[in-house]
Amino acid sequence: MSPDEPGRPLAASNSRVKAARKLARRSERAEQQLFLADGAKAVEGALSVDGCVVELFATTTAVGQYADLLAAADVTLVDDRAMAGLSDSVNPAGVVAVCRFVDVPLSSLAGRAESTPALWVICADVRDPGNAGTVIRTADAAGADAVVLAGSSVDAYNPKTVRATVGSLFHLPIVVEPDPVAAIEAARAAGLTVLATTGGGSVDLYDADLSGPTAWLFGNEAHGLPPELVALADHQVAIPIHGRAESLNLSTAAAICLYSSARAHRS
Repeated sequence: MSPDEPGRPLAASNSRVKAARKLARRSERAEQQLFLADGAKAVEGALSVDGCVVELFATTTAVGQYADLLAAADVTLVDDRAMAGLSDSVNPAGVVAVCRFVDVPLSSLAGRAESTPALWVICADVRDPGNAGTVIRTADAAGADAVVLAGSSVDAYNPKTVRATVGSLFHLPIVVEPDPVAAIEAARAAGLTVLATTGGGSVDLYDADLSGPTAWLFGNEAHGLPPELVALADHQVAIPIHGRAESLNLSTAAAICLYSSARAHRS
């Protein structure tokens, strides 16, 4: 088997591992337009996107454990110490991919709104990487057409965000849009009804008409949606609280809303 034959593990040089490790920093990711996908599910998702994976690192143990996944890939072997430096997981799975950015421009979603009916998620200033990743994963599971990380939301390629998506980052269009107003306007221009989630919403989730094309608008974990964004929504929707809890976690609220839409769309 020749060194260039697909599937043949090659030993990594220190310089290649060091270069990949730098992608833990947001500034380096932005400059290189590359990020790390850590774990078998993330790598599986990355490999499903043509041209996404630039380099694939794995330990000898992982090559055996994930033989089917890595069979057709060019794998660069690293030892456990190097893998620990590439992964931010407490217990690294032993496989990490260097990937090209996968986000798409906001304008590209216009054609996707033709699905019947469309379902978008717009996150405005969502800061927690675990929440952002979980929302992306939930949107994927609910059959949403796109997720927009708007305003000063967490970096889509933060290692914790990527890991929390469990591969869903590669399954549906992700948009990084600095202007949340532009995201809302794009949704409305595409014919979607924009629903803002607020504690004091005038429409109860149980009573909301979710049968049509919808864009759910979620705000910051601590402060919610600013008034100027709420004012741009078509309706304000409140999730009923039946017990004594003050509120719901952002990703939990998103799951309830998205699955309510998914159920309505499939009725």
